[in-house]
Amino acid sequence: MVKHRGFPGRLPGSDHQFVVRRANPKGPSPIVARDRYADRRPIDRAADRAFLAALIEHFGEEPFVRGNLDAGRIGWLFGREVVAVDDPFDPKSYDALLRVDLAKARASFPELFEE
Repeated sequence: MVKHRGFPGRLPGSDHQFVVRRANPKGPSPIVARDRYADRRPIDRAADRAFLAALIEHFGEEPFVRGNLDAGRIGWLFGREVVAVDDPFDPKSYDALLRVDLAKARASFPELFEE
């Protein structure tokens, strides 16, 4: 499992984690696209925003390996701002390639791109 050094571990002041410490001995948790509803709590929206900002800062639009990034946190952005590069995509692989779709990220989180 690739560990992304320098990537934030969690949203400060919350229990929302961004990375996992070690590989799951039972196998990786699958990445599953999750629906984001308008009535989500502000802290949940803040975690999405912070995680996407960290992805953009570390990887930009370049493909990256899932590695130790938390599958649950990716799931909130998957299929929209974060897309699969591999075809076919294996949602249960630590080696799965993903990338940030900056156009969709800009549309969903315009505050991240304000100067």
